[in-house]
Amino acid sequence: MKRLLEIALVAILATSAMAAEETSTRDRSRLSIFLQPAVSFLDFPERKYFQDAIDTLYYSFRQDAVTESESLSVAKQDFQKVNFCFPLSAGLQYQLFKDNFISAGVSFVYDNESVVLTDRKNRTHNYSYTIQGMPLFLEYRLGIPRNFMTLSGESLFSVAVRWYWVLPGTEIYTTWGKLDAKTPLLGAGFGVSVGYLIANWKSFNIYGDIGFSSIKVESNKTFAKIVPDGPNEKAKWNIGGLTMQVRIGFGLWNEPEPVEDKDDDDDDDDKKSPEE
Repeated sequence: MKRLLEIALVAILATSAMAAEETSTRDRSRLSIFLQPAVSFLDFPERKYFQDAIDTLYYSFRQDAVTESESLSVAKQDFQKVNFCFPLSAGLQYQLFKDNFISAGVSFVYDNESVVLTDRKNRTHNYSYTIQGMPLFLEYRLGIPRNFMTLSGESLFSVAVRWYWVLPGTEIYTTWGKLDAKTPLLGAGFGVSVGYLIANWKSFNIYGDIGFSSIKVESNKTFAKIVPDGPNEKAKWNIGGLTMQVRIGFGLWNEPEPVEDKDDDDDDDDKKSPEE
């Protein structure tokens, strides 16, 4: 699944690059909907609890081995040292006035990590944990004027800030149990990013963003409920991190395209006189 999403994201980026020549100077959509696939590296140091549990199981399997042959049969995989996933967001964007946008959207974060252990009798045992998040966000995006920053004189840079809430469905579930996150009314974190208007065509606008978010959540349960020998304090974790994303927007209501002024051409024609 991760591989398919990665291929899809690369295809979107390649298409955006090919369409760059069509890019105008700014996003002219007044009201638009958007879909936003991303790659995220989660800030999740709590992965060590699960790796410690796997190491403990592995050593117990080794101790159970009676012969050298059984000892050689015991094997394990380790969890990844980096949690990366492919969040998907969707929402609605409104341009308050020129180059000032507000958006509301919801994201789905899903990261499944699994390993296999083999015991002394060559039997396999699968262990896993899954981080799932349903963050709701409000965003303010400011387009940076061309006279401040530009690469080619065509595309538009922007900066965005977000505030996140978490919805029911934000949780961690494992081979041993499940943690549900609280959903505080005041929110759970923030995000910032820098974006670039890669391409636009008719009512479509494609942004590329890179940024960071911190979405801290907690549960009434402890990690000891979902992993052997886990801490007994109330569980806290983060579903944010470093993120690279592509926003594909479709304008439902757009500003009219500027009409080229032909007065100057007419004036030039009037000034021309026939040679006699």
